[in-house]
Amino acid sequence: MSNVSVLEINESAIAYNLAYFKAKLDKKTKLLAVVKAFSYGSDSVILSKILQKNKVDYLAVAYADEGVLLRKNGINLPVLVLHPQTKNLETLIDYNLEPNIYSLKILNDFIAVCKKKEVKNYSIHLKFNTGLNRLGFSPKDVEKLILKIKTHSEIKIASVFSHLVASEDVSEREFTLHQIKLFTTIKEKVESLLNYQPLFHQLNTSGILNYPEAQFDMVRLGIGIYGFANDSKITKELKNVLSLKSVISQIHTIKKGQSVGYNKGFVAQKETKSATIPIGHADGISRKLGNGVGFVLINNQKANILGNVCMDMIMVDVTNIHCNEGDEVVIFNSQNMIESISSKLKTIPYEFLTLISQRVKRILV
Repeated sequence: MSNVSVLEINESAIAYNLAYFKAKLDKKTKLLAVVKAFSYGSDSVILSKILQKNKVDYLAVAYADEGVLLRKNGINLPVLVLHPQTKNLETLIDYNLEPNIYSLKILNDFIAVCKKKEVKNYSIHLKFNTGLNRLGFSPKDVEKLILKIKTHSEIKIASVFSHLVASEDVSEREFTLHQIKLFTTIKEKVESLLNYQPLFHQLNTSGILNYPEAQFDMVRLGIGIYGFANDSKITKELKNVLSLKSVISQIHTIKKGQSVGYNKGFVAQKETKSATIPIGHADGISRKLGNGVGFVLINNQKANILGNVCMDMIMVDVTNIHCNEGDEVVIFNSQNMIESISSKLKTIPYEFLTLISQRVKRILV
């Protein structure tokens, strides 16, 4: 039997959230949508088809194989690969994917591959490190880097970009403004050295909201697509995209003194009715949610998790809920529930959503 648990992806909510952010952009500002990590734990192919239909300008993935999957499923938008590796550079060219060039080594390796494949003017993207200290060239490398690239007809700069460190944090506003100023300096230097105009971009979701003056030519929208902002007021204005649902497999009556699940995680203090649901830690329901920390909704009522979360199942308390085997179970269906679960796990929605296992079926609603 295939897994009956499903992650519903709401197409109209995606379109709504896209329109919400587009309304905050200048008419000329392009929009890049980030669909890495299975589109933040959803489904990159489903999401990319919707985004393509809604006329975003660019997509971004982390690794080459994520881009290959999109190409094999009919996605023809430009795709930026944020973290290409030397061993995958030929694959990028085979599938018309555009690499982020973040170091001299990856630049030299990519030029060599382009020469071997006899390509000209292949689109690359240059990443500059303005404070995140993760990937990217130093701002002091601009001149020698651009002069080097100009001597190679195999490649052409499609965009130059950087990454904000704390665009959601009001207390780090000064640092963010410093980053934007530094990137502006990089932009001016690049423009003075090139005889064509690449795109420049630095803003992420919270950057779009908090630093609209720094849109440059393009912005990168990630978690905002899925209905989240770093400001709870904005999150309330967005629509929830993802809902995780399952069903009741079996209902048990647990007599006083009897236990439920592994290691007797729950021992009944009084007669208790429990429902078993076919979803567990192999599906992304953390063991930390066991023993009453987490809950599900059954017929709009809270049912606390009993005992330990199993690999493939959870048991929940339905003593006071009228329900039957086969009834629908909601693990989450709102940003509020997703944020609440994330908070209980001492993490953020980004991490919680990407933990939802690929064995949970994705369906478009």
